[in-house]
Amino acid sequence: MMKQELEKYPVLMEFEVLWGQMDAARHVNNTIYLRWCESVRIAYFEAMGMDVSFTGMDVGPILGWQDCKYIFPLTYPDTAICGARTTEIGDDRFMMECVVYSKNHKRIASVSKKSIIPYSYKGLKKVAMPAQWEIEIKKLQSNKID
Repeated sequence: MMKQELEKYPVLMEFEVLWGQMDAARHVNNTIYLRWCESVRIAYFEAMGMDVSFTGMDVGPILGWQDCKYIFPLTYPDTAICGARTTEIGDDRFMMECVVYSKNHKRIASVSKKSIIPYSYKGLKKVAMPAQWEIEIKKLQSNKID
């Protein structure tokens, strides 16, 4: 089941759950899930061939919005498998989904959705979706967009 669920995500990363990532509620703190999702999101951008230096390039990605649904509490010891995919492409943004999966429990721990906006770091404003981004997303997704 785990392999089948994770096949939807073209970019995957694994993170060892550390004892120190747990909080007073004795499970991984909610901010850690978002950090893992951030790491796999940047890996997804890199797989698209994006420049992720965010240092004045013409157009780059900026996170416009995100949410996270916590489904199952991860605890030490475990391994989080995180996946990223694009679920929708619009004229001025694309929507992503990141999943955090428990390797020990073989189940989804959280799902995060986010809006990625093309942003002109020179002009300091959002811009239309670059055609090259759409091409690279479609290549990467291999027709996995729902």
